[in-house]
Amino acid sequence: MAPFYKHFLQPRAFDLNAPSAAFEAQWASPSNYAFTVLLLLGGDVVSRALAQLAGGRITPVAFSFGWVSYATSAINSAVGENKLMPGADTPCTVINAQNGQSRGNGSWVLGRAMRDFEYWMGNPVKEKVNELKKSKWQYDKDQAKLKGNDPNKIEFPAHAGLVVSFWTFDPEKKHQFQKPGRDILFWSGVVVAIVQLGISAIPLGIYGNWGVFLVTASAIILCLLTGGQRQWHREKWACRQIGPGQKRTYILTRGNGAQHAIVVECDGCGMNLEDLCTGFDNLDSPSISKTTRLSMVGLGVLWVVLLITSSALTDQSWFLIAVGGIGMLQNMFVAGWSRKPEALGLPLKFTTVIGSPKVSAAVIEVERSFPTVGRALVGTFFPGGLFPSEERELGAIEAEAKEKKRRLKEAKNVGEVKDGMP
Repeated sequence: MAPFYKHFLQPRAFDLNAPSAAFEAQWASPSNYAFTVLLLLGGDVVSRALAQLAGGRITPVAFSFGWVSYATSAINSAVGENKLMPGADTPCTVINAQNGQSRGNGSWVLGRAMRDFEYWMGNPVKEKVNELKKSKWQYDKDQAKLKGNDPNKIEFPAHAGLVVSFWTFDPEKKHQFQKPGRDILFWSGVVVAIVQLGISAIPLGIYGNWGVFLVTASAIILCLLTGGQRQWHREKWACRQIGPGQKRTYILTRGNGAQHAIVVECDGCGMNLEDLCTGFDNLDSPSISKTTRLSMVGLGVLWVVLLITSSALTDQSWFLIAVGGIGMLQNMFVAGWSRKPEALGLPLKFTTVIGSPKVSAAVIEVERSFPTVGRALVGTFFPGGLFPSEERELGAIEAEAKEKKRRLKEAKNVGEVKDGMP
């Protein structure tokens, strides 16, 4: 046997055109392996897109490269973790304004509402934020002058004080409670699905290749079946309703140092946000039906079958890649785009806003206008407590509110006695 090194020393053909020819052939007609590998990318994007739109009968998340990857991981979520919805991707805290108890948020819906707040907060809140920033900017410039520094070098602040906005559940939009909204994200899935079918029909009409159309149509059906599971609705809005005669007030905030605190008042109408923030995945024993588990396993198998089937398409591969590429763009658009709360099943109506460049002043002013709400904010924004003078002022406001409440109760009792006299 010849020494192994002689194998490398043997003369070989020297062809600089070989790589360019291989690249040209691949880009002219991509191999089936290219599309197969692409189908295994982007499962996390599909998961977020489904979380955005799921909850109704139709969930128009377009077919894309990441669906096979997502379908296989969804089997583990359904069977092992007993859930389909991902957890919150934006950390925030939900505070009960009556007793001051706070909970970390695990709800996708509340997390996205908090993340997108600057998108939907409206002009009154924006104006208040700009007012505080200008006030802080002027204060910093004045301080720079006193210290002999150049005030023109003071940059406009990105954050100033605390802005507390007040919202209520809109009773006129009860039909939108716990239902996914049909906004531009929803209709983008419908339009993209139609475009994908049109693209996949081109090789059928020109070359008689019906394989691309079959794979595309089958994939769209599997997408709709996956997103149409009733379990999505159950997990997305896992909470009790606030009925007539019940009153709850909740505060949403990113925590100490945040620019915003969102106060949601539920007066005989709305959802229990303490339930919702707990999140379906944080329950001690979340339950998922056997039907849903079997459905997700079956759909996962069908996605793998589709993956194997699509690998047989060696001609006109560009059309199939175009179908998946357009779907991927739609998935990324849906997963990351900002939405209003009514599109998340939380139809809210603005009432008022309070703010101050000094956080403690904002808290005291909130307590003066809305008893117990300001006190509930203290534990989050001042974990070490207020200054003694601020605490005395807040305590005086609380005492005044209690006295007013006591007098109203006495007057009510006296009125009831008079009404009951013969």
